[in-house]
Amino acid sequence: MKSIDLTSIDLNLLVTFEALFEERSVTKAANRLYLGQPAISAALGRLRALFQDELFIRIGREMQPTAKATEIASGISTALQQIRQILESSQTFDPATSQHTFAIGSSDYTSYVVMPKLLEICRQTAPGINFRLIGFDKDQIGELLEQREIDVALGVFQEPPRQTMQVPLFSEHFIGISRHEHPLITQEAFTSETFAALPHVLFTLRRDDVGELDKVLAQDNLQRRIVLTTPHLLILPAIISSSDLVTAIPSRLAKPFACQGSLKIFELPVQTEPWMISMLWSKLADQDQANRWLRHMLKSVCERI
Repeated sequence: MKSIDLTSIDLNLLVTFEALFEERSVTKAANRLYLGQPAISAALGRLRALFQDELFIRIGREMQPTAKATEIASGISTALQQIRQILESSQTFDPATSQHTFAIGSSDYTSYVVMPKLLEICRQTAPGINFRLIGFDKDQIGELLEQREIDVALGVFQEPPRQTMQVPLFSEHFIGISRHEHPLITQEAFTSETFAALPHVLFTLRRDDVGELDKVLAQDNLQRRIVLTTPHLLILPAIISSSDLVTAIPSRLAKPFACQGSLKIFELPVQTEPWMISMLWSKLADQDQANRWLRHMLKSVCERI
């Protein structure tokens, strides 16, 4: 069966067919489409040539559909409705009624800091919105964004992939935590040498055992012993509170951890540089209304953190 060349078909012809089928009148179809009667008559002529059928025959005061017109009417109406839905969904995004699902590339840390507040706001203003948190390897972040496997990514992106856009969200710095009655942390003479001599836990998403603190300590010819490395934040309170291990964590984690009662916050005796948590997204999604809404919400939430 020979396929029809769609490039030769004007979509407006199908719209005219739909109006004629529902109105059964050239005049009413013309008024509905804000066209003149000659334009409707001309379109009907082209429809007849396309389908090789009269399609509509005047009987009395109405244009009655032929058997062929009745046969194809349902399919044409369904196709036009699907096209309308596609165009409407691409042009409007209403968070109050949407049931959209967003995928956010995020670590334990950014999820812990950002998501509770984001969910709280969405519960009131966008109750149908769903989220999926997805861990990622920074080497693959560009591909994940480009292939729409994630909508945005949160983290530290010193060298963002090509075809991505980035906006800073908030600055962060390290702070120390130990068990509440740690004998050395409570001493007044808590120096960088004393700190380096303590057994440490390193929270890291990488698979090595060298953190930013190690680079700072190395400048003073100091080296610490890292007893444990972990990519999991939730293990830290249990480990630290039951041992003499200490760790340096992002400051926004320190207060909620210390609220558990058995942990103590302390300022590090070494100077570390702050860093910026940013949001990354693909240029392909830059003008997408749903993606723009998500980015606005995340930025708004992070301004209050």
